[in-house]
Amino acid sequence: MKINPIYKVRKVAGENIILLQGKTNGDMTRVVAFNESALLMWDSLQGKDFTIDDAVAVLLDNYNVDETTARTDAEKWAQTLRENGLLLPE
Repeated sequence: MKINPIYKVRKVAGENIILLQGKTNGDMTRVVAFNESALLMWDSLQGKDFTIDDAVAVLLDNYNVDETTARTDAEKWAQTLRENGLLLPE
């Protein structure tokens, strides 16, 4: 996996967000908000080819969590990126 470099996280009103412009006929702007751990994974893995194991390692290195919790969180994070088109096609 690789994060699409065209997307940038912005801090707006204390929230870390990415604005996604709609690609349909209507103006459907979507917002993806990142909590602290999601932003950490984004910042740590941006510009690199990475796997879920790499995202798990970021969480384990920075938080006092067990591997199962880290893996669940990393998988949810990657799925959110995938669903919102924030990853480059493989």
